[in-house]
Amino acid sequence: MFVDYYELLEISPNANSETLERIFRYFAMRYHPDNQQTGNEARFSEIVEAHNVLRDPVKRAQYDISYREHAGERLKLVEEASDPKGVEKDALVQAKLLSLLYVKRRQDVGNPGIGDVELERLLGCPPEHLDFHLWYMKAKGWIARIENGTIAITVEGVDRADSELRRDTSTRLLSRD
Repeated sequence: MFVDYYELLEISPNANSETLERIFRYFAMRYHPDNQQTGNEARFSEIVEAHNVLRDPVKRAQYDISYREHAGERLKLVEEASDPKGVEKDALVQAKLLSLLYVKRRQDVGNPGIGDVELERLLGCPPEHLDFHLWYMKAKGWIARIENGTIAITVEGVDRADSELRRDTSTRLLSRD
């Protein structure tokens, strides 16, 4: 897991060695385990590790490469979070997933599940994206993994699908008038 040493030390990635040393001394005194008021051994260890990497020019250069890669990932996260259509797309995938599992349960109560790979194909959703939806819907109690390892809709999921259908139908009826 990536640790942002600059954030940990509360300094800029452009900070010079003097600033790094000054801030390190401040945090080292503050979090040293011998400090009765603010001592924190775990935090102190993190501060020492960050300092040891950032004070060494070679280690810092290597760290900065990872830091820039991580910054790119954060930028992607911000861009995706800024897209108002993202949540709408997720809601559509979840509605389709519930609908597929609803129909499968209705068609074959004794064998109501659909496998992960088949769900990916039916939804046109990559596995890493589908994992989020499966996690969320399992946590809500709308779907469950059954004995044979496939995913099936639960009673709560049927109720959810039914309520979504009713809301969608009433919205369409109201918008035609």
